[in-house]
Amino acid sequence: MAYNGGPMTEAMYYVLLALMRPNHGYQLMQAITEVSKGRVKMGPGTLYGVLSRMQKDGLIWLAENDGRRKTYLITREGEQALRIEYGRLKALIKDSDILEEGENDE
Repeated sequence: MAYNGGPMTEAMYYVLLALMRPNHGYQLMQAITEVSKGRVKMGPGTLYGVLSRMQKDGLIWLAENDGRRKTYLITREGEQALRIEYGRLKALIKDSDILEEGENDE
């Protein structure tokens, strides 16, 4: 099953963002907290569920498994999906300019 390109969950987005550099599970949880400036804290249950699903969708791959830790990498498809989602999120913000119009009148 390939990723259909629909809107990503916040968990998926941050996992892909954190995987712009190869990471293993524990490092990944720390990297997600760091990349989100502490806003997103992901537990192992959520993380491994997302990793499993994204691996099936071809967005990431298991680069190394030494028995103790698994190192994941983002695939070309994963990076493309991340960039598409980034563009979608930027468009959402741009489309919301109407919310800032009233703020400047105060």
